[in-house]
Amino acid sequence: LSMVFVLLITGVGGLIHIYSLGYMKDDPDKRKFFGYLNFFIAAMLLLVTADSYLLLYVGWEGVGLASYLLVGFWQYKPAAAVAAKKAFVMNRVGDVGLSIAIMLMFVTFGTVTFPGVFEAAPGASESTSTWIGLALLLAACGKSAQLPLQAWLLDAMEGPTPVSALIHAATMVTAGVYLIVRSAPIFDNAPIARDAVMVVGAATLIFGAIIGSAKDGIKDVLAGSTMSQVGYMVLAAGLGPVGYVFAIFHLLTHGMFKANLFLGAGSIMHGMHDQLDMRRFGALRKVMFFTFLTFSSGWLAIMGVPPFSAFYSKDKIIEASFSVNFWGGMAALIGAGITSFYMTRLWTMTFTGKARWTEDNQHPHEAPKIMLFPMAVMGILSLIAGFVLAGAIETWLAPVTGFEESELPISSLAMESISLTFVLIGGAIAYLQYRRGVPITPPQHVSALTVAARDELYGDAFNEAVFMRPGQWLTRSLVFVDNRAIDGIVNGTAAAVGGLSGRMRRIQTGFARSYALSMLAGAVLLIVALILVRM
Repeated sequence: LSMVFVLLITGVGGLIHIYSLGYMKDDPDKRKFFGYLNFFIAAMLLLVTADSYLLLYVGWEGVGLASYLLVGFWQYKPAAAVAAKKAFVMNRVGDVGLSIAIMLMFVTFGTVTFPGVFEAAPGASESTSTWIGLALLLAACGKSAQLPLQAWLLDAMEGPTPVSALIHAATMVTAGVYLIVRSAPIFDNAPIARDAVMVVGAATLIFGAIIGSAKDGIKDVLAGSTMSQVGYMVLAAGLGPVGYVFAIFHLLTHGMFKANLFLGAGSIMHGMHDQLDMRRFGALRKVMFFTFLTFSSGWLAIMGVPPFSAFYSKDKIIEASFSVNFWGGMAALIGAGITSFYMTRLWTMTFTGKARWTEDNQHPHEAPKIMLFPMAVMGILSLIAGFVLAGAIETWLAPVTGFEESELPISSLAMESISLTFVLIGGAIAYLQYRRGVPITPPQHVSALTVAARDELYGDAFNEAVFMRPGQWLTRSLVFVDNRAIDGIVNGTAAAVGGLSGRMRRIQTGFARSYALSMLAGAVLLIVALILVRM
């Protein structure tokens, strides 16, 4: 399992490094950028090669720090600075889950090494395993942008495009999937936690797909697609031994076509002078034909059109889902149709139709050769990766994750035909709707779902209402108690002592006659008191 991730991280990461040489050529801080990029890859490699949860945690935190530095790389842009903080804070919430899980493991098993935990896990009580599994799921939700910790992912598009490609294809968002699959012995002993993983994955894959369908920024659409595709992986991981292998299989093919799509988006931005709005694109295949070819490979791959890569991996997840839970399978099937819709929408708005740009203002052009080479490699891998890995990946990973054949009431060919029908319907609807023309401004009268999807299904509003505002109220209340009660007692005592000292200071005149008079008065009072007592 570690070797699979190492190959993905170094392979895709190396190509993104080459691509970045052209993309960041004129950036004055490019040396710092490559330093952060290498730190990112090093932290991810530490995460996937660790032999204990404690060492994994070090890499886990390193990935979080690296993402903060890279998302906020252009810190002079307020949006980038805010996005970096948002990603960092939301991931810290998930990191609390990993911390709790590690502590529970140590208390329960007396060790946090993988061999020790996995050997002892079957003997642990189901309730303990469930709590550990839920804590691990919380950690995975933070890193892999799954509900309810998904809100940071779209904002993270403020970073340089090569960073987006690395985060989405080979590093950060795959870390949560790795954590769940690596912890398979724990989840196998905790059916409730495993079901929770499946539910989170199914909900997120629909959630992300709906968001991607309403966005007009090319990177925002791809971010929604990442949320959705990682949802497929989490759903598969929640199926148990039936799905662990397919979660990693789809993770590998996703790494190929998602890197391809983001590198293509970067090429489009490079040629369109950083324009992100697809409503300002159109007919780019005529002036950026190489980008059109490689991007089309990624487009067909993510939809699952045979023989492109996701046809082999995503359809396996759909089959496995139906064999375990009907509603999980339906979510995966519906997600395939929506994925086809929003990706065909993106492809049509960008490359077909009439040009919605002018030569004078934008002058679109193809990227330099140093950027085209990684795009070509990823385009080819988007085509062949699924075919090459199909069958072999089960044999390779089964000793680590275990593997069980899924049992369906219908044949695999029939299931693939149904899935492909959903894909064709979704793609046809998008193509017919957007080939006729794209409005420069969004229409005013749209459905409530469209309005909600444009606002990311009110994810930020929910977090603000449920977490931020109550948290701010609690903080203000604690500040009030601290200032008025705790500090009030301390400050009041100090003021009382100070006032008493001031009054005592008035009788300290420094004259001997005053002290003699005081002594005489004290002696007289003492004598009077003694006489009164004797009477």
